[in-house]
Amino acid sequence: MPNDFNQQVIEEFRANAGKVGGYFEGHDLVLLTTKGAKSGNQTTSPVMYLPDGDRYVIIASNGGADHHPAWYHNLLAHPELTAEIGTETFSAKARQIDGKERDELYARMVAIAPGFAEYEAKTTRRIPVLSLHRT
Repeated sequence: MPNDFNQQVIEEFRANAGKVGGYFEGHDLVLLTTKGAKSGNQTTSPVMYLPDGDRYVIIASNGGADHHPAWYHNLLAHPELTAEIGTETFSAKARQIDGKERDELYARMVAIAPGFAEYEAKTTRRIPVLSLHRT
C-alpha cells in the first residue's frame, strides 16, 4: 500500500493529466508501477524524471535517506514496469546507469531540481540513477 503522501500525489496526477502541485509542482513526474521484489505485489510510486532523448532518467534518492527506495529494489529484481506520464501509460524496462554518465545525469537533475544536491549531501550511499526505455 502506498503511503498517504504518495497516494495523494498519485490521485492528483491521475485527476489532472499528470500535473501536480506541492513538492512536485513544475517538475516532470512519472508514476512507476513495479512488481515487488519480495511480495510480487504491484506498487505505484511517483518519481521525478529527466527526459533524455528516447529515454527517461530517474533517481533513487529516497529524499537522501540512508537506504534505497523500495521501487529501486523492485526494479533490480523485476526491471519491467508500467510508466505513466501525463495521460499516457506504457510498458518500459529499467536499466541502471553508472560511472561518468551517471554523474552527468545526476548533475543535470540537480540543475533543474536543486533538492537532489541536498539528498546527495545527506547520505553516504551512492544514489542510483536509472533509465527507463519503452518496450
